Amino acid sequence: MKEINWDNRLIGIKGTRGVGKTTFLLQYAKDYFGANDKSCLYINMNNLYFTNRTLEDFAEEFYKRGGKTLLIDQIFKYPDWSNALRHCYDNIPELKIVFAGSSAMRLKEENPILSGIVDSYYLRGFSFREFLNLMSGESFPHYTLEQILENHIEIATDICSRVKPLAYLPDYIHHGFYPFFLEQRNFSENLLKTINMMIEGDIFFLKEIEVSYYHKIRKLLYLLSNSSTTAVNVSQLSNEIKTSRATVMNYIKYLQDARLINLLYTKGDSYPKKPAQIYLHNTNIMYPLQMNQVDEQTIRETFFYNALYKEHEIHVGEKSAQFLVNEQFNFRIEGENIRGRINSDFYYARDLIEVGEDNIIPLWLFGFLY
Repeated sequence: MKEINWDNRLIGIKGTRGVGKTTFLLQYAKDYFGANDKSCLYINMNNLYFTNRTLEDFAEEFYKRGGKTLLIDQIFKYPDWSNALRHCYDNIPELKIVFAGSSAMRLKEENPILSGIVDSYYLRGFSFREFLNLMSGESFPHYTLEQILENHIEIATDICSRVKPLAYLPDYIHHGFYPFFLEQRNFSENLLKTINMMIEGDIFFLKEIEVSYYHKIRKLLYLLSNSSTTAVNVSQLSNEIKTSRATVMNYIKYLQDARLINLLYTKGDSYPKKPAQIYLHNTNIMYPLQMNQVDEQTIRETFFYNALYKEHEIHVGEKSAQFLVNEQFNFRIEGENIRGRINSDFYYARDLIEVGEDNIIPLWLFGFLY
């Protein structure tokens, strides 16, 4: 809420299914407008009403009736939604529109119709800090990467004097990224349904892929998640799902757009080149896809990548480091015991410690970056 410039007339909220986009819109209405304030209205493009009523006409009537802020959920379910939003922006200059939709939607530079007029934001799942605050009742602030690198001992000591972060970390890794863990439902089953909805809606609907290819992309996600290594063998994947190498690379990009996987490239490389490694987008996804046969080191690396993904460039690390962050900092991700001799040129994100020393930083503390 605090990151958004609410003065803008057209605001887009992107995010994966299950992170709380609908809740976010409704909370905005509750915080900024009273229950009886009819100048703000929430609508959902899933409603069958909009099969017989254009969004443009609806918005114009809403404005004539005193409407000032229109909150639109599931915008990508509306045909030609980009042009509809552009029409409203151009023809109803006193109407503010806040819309939410899939992480795979194209906005800003990828969408020439809305380029220059939309202000877009990405709503992520819980960080470890947000999860810890929620479960412990604390209100810890977030820190920049530079603050953590320079002052990690003082920061970690202060946090650990008030709460035991390692007591909460396993729950976060298993189910803390998606807010719907708070619901009284089977989390793993709900997450599997959410993953399938991401593929069906965020990929097939938006990318206009034929349904007959649905099983191929699901199998690709399963193969990627159950590979014994994070390295990518496109030829083998192509043989496994019986499609071309080019199609495999397209599918990998679609899975990344849907925030189901993260791609790790060597510095200087990018899509459409083959990534050096592939990680699942967050640790929660690992458990239902890998049937609980999860590798501890992969969990650590996935947690680290996801924690830094929001605001930092991440590439393959130099020498024996797993990650190179912002083309400046090399990180090794370690368990409780560090393998080999300590290298002063690296930072070490170490698991199962509360407070670090020198260039050794607790892995959990990188969950405080947002």
